[in-house]
Amino acid sequence: MSAAKHHRLIYLLSVAQRRLQRWMAAQPTSEVTPAQAGLLFILGRQDGILMGEAGAALDLGPAGISGLVDRMTAARLVDRRADREDGRAFRIWLTAKGRAALTQAKTAAAEVNAALTDGFTADEIDIVARWLTSIQTKFPREFSRDDD
Repeated sequence: MSAAKHHRLIYLLSVAQRRLQRWMAAQPTSEVTPAQAGLLFILGRQDGILMGEAGAALDLGPAGISGLVDRMTAARLVDRRADREDGRAFRIWLTAKGRAALTQAKTAAAEVNAALTDGFTADEIDIVARWLTSIQTKFPREFSRDDD
């Protein structure tokens, strides 16, 4: 039996993800959920992205990205507009309120990342990042049963 089997990696990863998301969502200065912050970060890099592209970047299916955009539109963080070239497709744009929320989310993410990496060397964090990234290749989205 390898040492990795004793680490309970599935359990540890699952608990860490839930605790981090709950902690982030409970912060008094947090105006957006972690999922909403993810979409804000994407739009900060590429405003006006197609909904399908945003969903793929966030690892969400059509229903998941649609629901997220619906909630963010209702909160006036984003606008959804029909694509000029393909009337069936929609693009997502940041609003002024969304841009302000993005600035706040960047600050909050920097603080959380600092806490997450505290006590670890850069080399150790590189290994953790490589391991977490490898999960996306080892377990591709097409094997997922849900949209979010």
